[in-house]
Amino acid sequence: MSGDRRESPPVTGGGNGVVEPEKKPAPVIVPSQRLRLHANKDHMPESYEDLQLDFCPSIFSSLEKYLPPNMLHDSREEKVKFMRDILLKYLPHGERTRAQKHREYRQKIISHYKPLKRELYTMHPVTFFVPSFMKAINDNTEDSLRSIISEPSPGVLTFEMLQPRFCELLVAEVENFEAWVNDTKFRIMRPNTMNKYGAVLDDFGLETMLDKLMDGFIRPISKVFFPDVGGATLDSHHGFVVEYGKDWDVDLGFHVDDSEVTLNVCLGKQFSGGELFFRGTRCDKHVNTGSQPEEIFDYSHIPGRAVLHLGRHRHGARATTSGHRINLLLWCRSSVFREMKKYQKDFSNWCGECSREKKERQRASIAATKSELLRKDGESVV
Repeated sequence: MSGDRRESPPVTGGGNGVVEPEKKPAPVIVPSQRLRLHANKDHMPESYEDLQLDFCPSIFSSLEKYLPPNMLHDSREEKVKFMRDILLKYLPHGERTRAQKHREYRQKIISHYKPLKRELYTMHPVTFFVPSFMKAINDNTEDSLRSIISEPSPGVLTFEMLQPRFCELLVAEVENFEAWVNDTKFRIMRPNTMNKYGAVLDDFGLETMLDKLMDGFIRPISKVFFPDVGGATLDSHHGFVVEYGKDWDVDLGFHVDDSEVTLNVCLGKQFSGGELFFRGTRCDKHVNTGSQPEEIFDYSHIPGRAVLHLGRHRHGARATTSGHRINLLLWCRSSVFREMKKYQKDFSNWCGECSREKKERQRASIAATKSELLRKDGESVV
């Protein structure tokens, strides 16, 4: 690499839940029956809560606004079939079987585990969030959101979010769950393949609360700051906690997340080290390219303070050198964005390397045009 470009360590493929491209050809969708690029804001989607579906009912309600105009008044069954066919392209048969087993696994936990802090399982914004965050969300304007958010590096947003009491309650609940796991010898699934410690919050009953966190609080911010990657259409999540320290995971390698937008909030406790390091946002093609100087940024965790970034923003965590650090992670996903991405070839609006290459092509084109004009002027003088 040239002097102003930094080599980045190879990004871990699939190590943190990154979805690898499906090798088999995708089912063909008739062009006239593709999803719309923009949502039909005047359309009121149906509720799918009463149906037994492969996916979260809210995904179908969100996706319905993007249906082709001629399908909006079809029967609910026909709309479900069309949307399900699209969604299943991202969940092959083997994955669907695993998903069914995971539902059974989750139900087994919920039917046996007794929550310690039941107030966590229902969204209580006033007691969960700091007043400044609540006011910005309630005002619901771009100016109100920008007033509480800092962007210390391009694409890395930070803001005060969680009250200390909420952090304490969630840490206590996680510790209670882990004690139950140890007492019952229940074998749990860890958050991802890179973290050996931590717990999936959705698996022991917090899924509904975290859904409301994404819908009512993260999506409004993502709509303003991350519109190019489905920030306005986040419709599913993966919520978990990770733990770092001498007796837990120590650090986390360089990777990208299986999310469109990632929320990361430190819950405590006392610790040293553990800084996040960021190295620029990249598409699949450029995930292992070098970093530009302006893309290099380190962030030190503060309990209750949130970091919000794109899932494709390459990052890792330095070693936690002492103490015990616990973080809440919410990977927010958009089924609409993942479908529309299939038809895109240019990601220069969010991939740093695509943007750099596009600017280089533009510079080369301008230089060639100038050269041609100068040549013609010289010929005319002769």
